[in-house]
Amino acid sequence: MSYGAGLGDYYRRAAFYVDKLLKGAKPSELPVQQPTRFSTSLNHKTAERLGLNVPVQLLIMVDEVIE
Repeated sequence: MSYGAGLGDYYRRAAFYVDKLLKGAKPSELPVQQPTRFSTSLNHKTAERLGLNVPVQLLIMVDEVIE
């Protein structure tokens, strides 16, 4: 199971910083940004092999279930 921001979000943020730096902004003046969207993934097949019982409510809540 994982919970975090997607890689695409990090790439978009990196493009923002590169654009500002190439336009002459000082790195110390750039704002610190944090992800605003998070996703949850669950590998159901691995959970079963480990003998974990995954509640149905959790399966409904996750964004991606890997079978």
